[in-house]
Amino acid sequence: MIAKKFKRKLPKRYAFIFEDPKNANEFYNYINTKYELNYQDVEYNVPFIINNREYFFSFHETEIPNKTLNLVPIAVDLTLKAKDWDPLFDGMYETRKGNWYLVLTVSDDDFNDCLKPGHASRDNIIQYLRDMQTEYLTTSNYLEALLRKEFLD
Repeated sequence: MIAKKFKRKLPKRYAFIFEDPKNANEFYNYINTKYELNYQDVEYNVPFIINNREYFFSFHETEIPNKTLNLVPIAVDLTLKAKDWDPLFDGMYETRKGNWYLVLTVSDDDFNDCLKPGHASRDNIIQYLRDMQTEYLTTSNYLEALLRKEFLD
């Protein structure tokens, strides 16, 4: 999906998007450790190689809030108001809870959008990102990811 359609502040590029159930900055730490970035440009243009060709991914952490309307407190307060009593649940009519998402965009040396439908390497890149997503979600010690990477290289 185009990242800007997912959230307005994001770039107008195709993106690989998934929900992040972990704590804030966990993905940042994972990428920093796995790609040995030493806290330099961790979120932007991280290089990776597929089929001897170099690509670059960038990521954004973004929150999409969920709003829930609480009908019981509204009904109780309306009943109390009808009897000229003060409301008990004023300000508790909705609940907000946010879900965090990771939005990854990928480009090549020529700054082409590599997740755009029709790009020659799109399927391989999506598989790479899916594998990275799985590794991130199933790994708690990010040094394991680094060791796996070094073993595979």
